[in-house]
Amino acid sequence: MSTEADETPDLLENITFDEIKVGDSARLTRTVRREDIQLFAVVSGDVNPSHLDDDWARDNAFGEIVAHGMLSGALISALLGNEFPGPGTVYVSQNLDFESGVHVGDTLTVTLTCLKKLPTTKHLRIGCVVSNQQGSVVARGEAVVAAPTEKVRRPRASLPEVMVTDRQRRYEKVIDAAEGLPAVRVAVAHPCDEESLKGALLARDEGLIVPVLVGPEGRIRRLAESLGSSLDGCELVATEHSTESAERAVALARAGQVDALMKGSLHTDEFMAAVVDRDTGIRTGRRISHVYVADVPRYPRTLLVTDAAINIQPDLETKVSIVQNAIDLAHAIGIAMPRVAILSAVETVNAKIPSTLDAAALCKMADRGQIKGGLLDGPLAFDNAISEFAARTKGIESDVAGRADILVVPDLESGNMLGKQLEYFAGALLAGVVLGARVPIVLTSRADRAEARSASCAIVKRLVAKKGEGAP
Repeated sequence: MSTEADETPDLLENITFDEIKVGDSARLTRTVRREDIQLFAVVSGDVNPSHLDDDWARDNAFGEIVAHGMLSGALISALLGNEFPGPGTVYVSQNLDFESGVHVGDTLTVTLTCLKKLPTTKHLRIGCVVSNQQGSVVARGEAVVAAPTEKVRRPRASLPEVMVTDRQRRYEKVIDAAEGLPAVRVAVAHPCDEESLKGALLARDEGLIVPVLVGPEGRIRRLAESLGSSLDGCELVATEHSTESAERAVALARAGQVDALMKGSLHTDEFMAAVVDRDTGIRTGRRISHVYVADVPRYPRTLLVTDAAINIQPDLETKVSIVQNAIDLAHAIGIAMPRVAILSAVETVNAKIPSTLDAAALCKMADRGQIKGGLLDGPLAFDNAISEFAARTKGIESDVAGRADILVVPDLESGNMLGKQLEYFAGALLAGVVLGARVPIVLTSRADRAEARSASCAIVKRLVAKKGEGAP
C-alpha cells in the first residue's frame, strides 16, 4: 500500500496497526517558503542568522539562508500524525541524519516506509527519507511510533490564521528600490530628538541623502554623541530655535542649495508655515498635499493614501491637485497607470454627502483630461476600493474597485486616521511625503521611528531622480 498525503483533507482517517503491512509507504510534498523558516524560528526560538539573515548567510557555508534542520523533522511528524499511521499515533523515538541544506523555494518530498512491526508493543519502525526537487536526500533516519489500534475518522481541525510581517525585509525593499540613484542633498529642519536625527543619519548610511542638519549645533552634536553616532558626511547650519530652523531650511531649498526638505522634531504647523509663506516659501502653482506611501502586509501592492496631513477640508479644486500629486508620485515609484479610488462612505452619488459629488466630478475631470496619468473611479467605500470580493458582492464593475493603488480621502481627519490605523493595527510601513512645492518634503509624524523617515527619504530620492528626467 502506498499513499500520497493530501495536505487539506476534510477528514483525517488513520491506518491501524493491524492494517499496516511491512513495505507500506506514504508521501508528503511541501515547498519551503521564507515564511515557513521565519515561523519555525518564532516557535522554536532558534534565531541562528544562518536561517534569517541574508547578508550573514551569503558569506557562510551555503551562500544563502537555509531552513532549520528540524523543519524537515516537522514534516515527518506531520505525515506520521495526519496520515501514516495518522490520528492516535504516538512518537516513541526519532533519529535523523541531515545530508544537505534546505533553501527557500525547495520542494521537499517526505517518504515514510514501514520497516518492521512489533506486535507485543504495537510499535512500528518507520524509515524516513526527505528529498528535494532534484532527488537529493536532505535528511534520512528512522522513527519508532506507537500505532493506533482503533479506527479514527474525524474532521480536520481548523488552524488559526497566521500572518508573518517581516518589517525589516519590507523596509529593505523600499531602500533597494532607490539603489543606484545619486544621493540627494536634504535640509533636515531641527533634528533635535533621537528619532529625527537617527532617521537622517540612517538615510545617510543607506546612501540615500547627504544631510544638511539645520538647528542648534551644540544640541545636535550632544545628541549625536549620546547616540554613539558620527556626524561625518553631514553639513551643519546653526540656528537658535525651531522657527529659525524651518525658515533656514526652506531658504536653502528656495536658493536651490538642497534637493529636498525633511521635518525634524518641530511641529508640522511650524514647519509648513515656512514652506507656504507667500514671500519666502517654496510654493508653486499647484496646491501642496501629503501622501502616505504604505506597504501593508495584507495588501498585494503599494498603497498611497492622500491627503492625511496638509489640507483639512479640501474643496474640489484642491482635490484636483491632491489627486494629480499622488499620481505623479505613483509614476515616480514605478506605477505606470495608478488606479485611483475616490473614497466616501458609500459607492453611489448622494447629494446629501458632498464627498460623493466631488468624487463624481473628479472622475469626469479625468475623462476630460483635467487630471492625467491615472485611472479614477468613485465614489467608493473603503471596502470596495481594496477588496475585489466586496466589490463583486456589491455588483461594482470597475478596473479600480478592489485593486486601488491610490486612496483619496474626503478630508484630513479621515486620511490621518486611516494612515495611522494601517500603521498601528495592520502593521504597515509608512513613508510620508509632501508634494506640490518646489522640492519634495519628507514629512512624518514626530512619533515615527527612524526607519519610517529613512524609507521616506528613499521615496524622495526616486522623486528627485524622476524630476531630473523631466517629470513634473
